[in-house]
Amino acid sequence: MELRVLKYFLAVAQEENITRAAERLHVTQPTLSRQLMDLEAELDTKLFTRGRHSISLTEDGLILKQRAQEIMDLSEKIKQDFIYKDDILAGTVSIGGGEIRSMNIVSKLIAEFHKKHPNVLFEIHSAITDDIKDGIEKGLIDVGVMAEPVDVAKYNFIRINEKEEWGVLTKHGSKLAEKEYISPEDLMGVPLIMAIREGVRNEIANWFGEFYDKLDIAATCDLLYNTAVLVNNNVGAAVCIRYESEYQDLCFKPLHPAIETGSLMVWKKNRTFSRAADKFIEFAKRKLRNGL
Repeated sequence: MELRVLKYFLAVAQEENITRAAERLHVTQPTLSRQLMDLEAELDTKLFTRGRHSISLTEDGLILKQRAQEIMDLSEKIKQDFIYKDDILAGTVSIGGGEIRSMNIVSKLIAEFHKKHPNVLFEIHSAITDDIKDGIEKGLIDVGVMAEPVDVAKYNFIRINEKEEWGVLTKHGSKLAEKEYISPEDLMGVPLIMAIREGVRNEIANWFGEFYDKLDIAATCDLLYNTAVLVNNNVGAAVCIRYESEYQDLCFKPLHPAIETGSLMVWKKNRTFSRAADKFIEFAKRKLRNGL
């Protein structure tokens, strides 16, 4: 199976039309059709459902689309990893990060490193922790920035000197907005939006104690922007970490007793990194150890 054929397959999957895909790829329609048929024969499965004016993916086609995109992304990353200009440091460093305060520190590291090495490009992937881990495992992400709890068995890591403060995101004018702090009792009978991650849910369950089984959990969500949208549209109040941005019509109230969690910068053990990624990791370790 060649990368060229996977590129053809992805183009057809995206265009949902062989003629348009052929024009985009600058190949003839018969050539493209033959390549797709050969691909289906090689995999011994039907990838497309063909209509009169469009083409759609079968269930197996959807699986291949995901895998093919991962392969193409990794192929592009490999090319970027080997960009050298004599002794000038160049290439791409891929960082996966949640919507957490610790990204403020990471962004300062990026800014300082980029001033010294302007030919290094940073790719920032905003994602939940599970997706960041998945990207690291597949080689698509070099460095992950994640709030604890994190199982670090597979990773080298360094702690980031920033605490993530937990609280409740609620609408101005609500009863919760009138309080200075939020206790477990305050959330009884209030529809709540909780984190999806099981490890985080367990931490919150310990804070609620005996009240946890009595909660009205209306939704689960991880990325804070979407969480804020849910709160703003009256789905419920969100138990989440503090975010630096201000959301119109919303306010953040800390929990009492307080919950603070640490965060980590992680990278996979025993992995050989590109020169640019390796230099950035060493730079970040040195700066964080010196208390940036």
